[in-house]
Amino acid sequence: MLVLVINSGSSSLKYQVRDVEAGSVLAEGLVEKIGMGTGGEGDGEIEGPRDHAEALEQVDAEIHAALGDRELDAVGHRVVHGGERFAEPVLINNEITRAIERLNPLAPLHNPANVLGIRAISKKWPDMPQVAVFDTAFHRTLPEHAWRYAVPEELYANHGIRRYGFHGTSHEYVAHRAAALLDVPLEEFDAVIAHLGNGASVTAIRGGQSVDTSMGFTPLEGLVMGTRSGDLDPSILVFLGRAGWSPEDLDAMLNRQSGLKGLAGNNDMRSVVEAAEAGDARAAMALAVASYRLAKYIGGYHVAVGGAKALVFTAGIGENSHQFRGLVAERLGALGVLLDDGLNRERSKEPRVISTASSAIPVLVVPTDEERAIAEATAAVVAHPASVAP
Repeated sequence: MLVLVINSGSSSLKYQVRDVEAGSVLAEGLVEKIGMGTGGEGDGEIEGPRDHAEALEQVDAEIHAALGDRELDAVGHRVVHGGERFAEPVLINNEITRAIERLNPLAPLHNPANVLGIRAISKKWPDMPQVAVFDTAFHRTLPEHAWRYAVPEELYANHGIRRYGFHGTSHEYVAHRAAALLDVPLEEFDAVIAHLGNGASVTAIRGGQSVDTSMGFTPLEGLVMGTRSGDLDPSILVFLGRAGWSPEDLDAMLNRQSGLKGLAGNNDMRSVVEAAEAGDARAAMALAVASYRLAKYIGGYHVAVGGAKALVFTAGIGENSHQFRGLVAERLGALGVLLDDGLNRERSKEPRVISTASSAIPVLVVPTDEERAIAEATAAVVAHPASVAP
């Protein structure tokens, strides 16, 4: 089955075509600057495609050149927020599209763009099966004591304010691969998985299921990220609001100007590491704050899973920054974690163990592949649509 995987942003459209049975990538690319003007406001000039429908025409031309006479069988969409309704991938129809759209207030930067991608596909290929794969779905197994916030009941009942968790597609994929690497049945796999990229989250896995995760109502909560603050005292927002900061000011500050960027002046981990190694005190402090925050979560989630059998690093930073992995591991001596320096420094695209034989628990690096996970989920839903409840 040939599946087109779409990750639609407000001004971008990332795609990949996969042959699910062969496990191969046949085409991939990124269309940017959708709807972005080249000049002043209202001048009508467009730098990129005018809208997602026009962007899709560009994608169609590119994949047609790669596929030749072969045709797509289905489209799988990454959808960031599935709310409480969607616990697994689902075949898209008009009602499902409207349901995703109704979740826009919970993910205003993501779900509207996801819907634009769905509607563009529906317009161009009205008979093409489409499947929505939700970032939040894997975390629907969180027990209530983990997803509840200690706020008045009406905030949950009327506004859906609770922990949802994100990066679920990645965490689920990596959990399967890590369990297989360790030759542990998934239903017996207890671990802590750290998905570390510009956005970062850590998840407690017990019996192969998510039982706690660091991101919450939005992807802002939890770890120190590239430009996001992660956890902070909510009274800070009250204080700044009284000082004249608008909700828009606060949102921009917390999501785009904080994290590594706020601490070190740069949101790229490689640049921060290089600066710290060159003696930059701000960069060194940023790494200390970020590694300390992650180590605290790992310790807490070790308790949450009843004793982790593995610690797994994944995503861009988790897979490639041996320096940051080392800083985190240094803080985990109480758990008996010991990295093998040579294995930690080794670069590879393969899943691997980087801890010593005497480490109390194995430490793994497992590359994530969200596009593969979305393609496989899409193929399964299209093949057996009745087995997936809406």
